Amino acid sequence: MHKHKISAAIITFNEELNIAKTLDKLTWCDEIIIVDSYSTDKTVEICKSYNTKVYAKQFNGYGEQKRFLVDKCNFNWILSIDADEVLSDNLINEIQLEFSKEKIPFNAYLLNRKHVYLGKVFKYGYLKNTPILRLFNKTKGKFSDKKVHETVVYNGKKGKFKNSFYHYTATTIEQINYKKNRYASLVSDEYLKKNKKINFFSLLFKYPYAFLKEYIVRGNFLNGYEGYVWSAYIAEYSVLKYLKLIQKRKKLRS
Repeated sequence: MHKHKISAAIITFNEELNIAKTLDKLTWCDEIIIVDSYSTDKTVEICKSYNTKVYAKQFNGYGEQKRFLVDKCNFNWILSIDADEVLSDNLINEIQLEFSKEKIPFNAYLLNRKHVYLGKVFKYGYLKNTPILRLFNKTKGKFSDKKVHETVVYNGKKGKFKNSFYHYTATTIEQINYKKNRYASLVSDEYLKKNKKINFFSLLFKYPYAFLKEYIVRGNFLNGYEGYVWSAYIAEYSVLKYLKLIQKRKKLRS
């Protein structure tokens, strides 16, 4: 049994298809805190059935949402998990063993994330095992305020667990398109705020460059059909965020 208390922290929005699998692997934590963005499905109902604490907050970006979430946690150690991510039993055992020590040697830990796309676990390329900081002491680290692709800001030495959790990124093409549009909109807002520039020549080559980098250089051709779809998604997203930026600039000028 671990000696140091851990708050599992999750943000949600219409995650009724995923959230139970996620919560099933978090019941060992000392509390589970949810911040929901006014889901219209059964997400909140499912969360409450797991004896979680659920708060509601309008979504204004991932960084802001997760900062609010961490503030609601009662314990210093935060296990940040997304609603479409599931811990493996081996990782749970490894964390509990580390947290059974009298003194924890690090203030933040990297967890290995395995990419699951359209039902397939990627076994090749950089996505087969991505170390990501998801367990940290909130007195030493915090989430960035970026609207999307937020990270935990922590500059000290980090521990690393050898076992993994699974990220069920998307299960349908419709879900892929929804996420692509959502993330591109959020990133274009960031670009607009930073007055980021783009020219037509650069935009023209973004799709083929991004696709070849993802598919060939990063090894996703080895992941079969799903690797191709992922690479196409990344390439389309690389263009779409700039198209949205251009559209927003035109709207401001009109």
